[in-house]
Amino acid sequence: MARDRAARPEATPLRLFVAADVPEQVRSLVADAVAPLRERFPKARWVPVQNQHVTLKFLGATWPRLVEWVTASVGDVAADHEAFETHVVGLGAFPNDRRARVLWAGLDDPGSGFTRLAASLDEALAREFKPEKRPFTPHLTAARFDPQVALGDLPPAVTAPFAVDQIVVYRSHLRRPAPVYEPLATFGLGGRAA
Repeated sequence: MARDRAARPEATPLRLFVAADVPEQVRSLVADAVAPLRERFPKARWVPVQNQHVTLKFLGATWPRLVEWVTASVGDVAADHEAFETHVVGLGAFPNDRRARVLWAGLDDPGSGFTRLAASLDEALAREFKPEKRPFTPHLTAARFDPQVALGDLPPAVTAPFAVDQIVVYRSHLRRPAPVYEPLATFGLGGRAA
């Protein structure tokens, strides 16, 4: 009986997150900027360039029955927020560059566009998903370190402005060496067509 329940699709949650995509040329410039660090830390888990995005809300395990509600909620949030421009402002690390667990490229947040989107997603999805307690920092993750490392001086990384004009609900398929991200729904900001 339990085996039959486990075989039903409802028993298999989907791993979801909501993100803003970044143009390929921006991701390539970030990859060029972190190349010297890649040589110094070859054992780090380097995020493939095609997987870099700005995570606005990580949902994690999501029951299939909630997917329609999640996508409708994300669509409502997208319609309430206008598109904006941003650019990469430099490299940084969580928790800091002396004990780095994560290397990231930070993004300018003019008018708090990213921060307001993330807060609205937290609020819209709070019925089923815990709001984030940490302050929101818009970034592209470049690498993860375990154990922590001292990065030293970080190379500069600055890009030309680009538009953030849509957000995407992604399903993450955990694979080796890196996850595969499947877009489930894309929504233009401010009611624009995606």
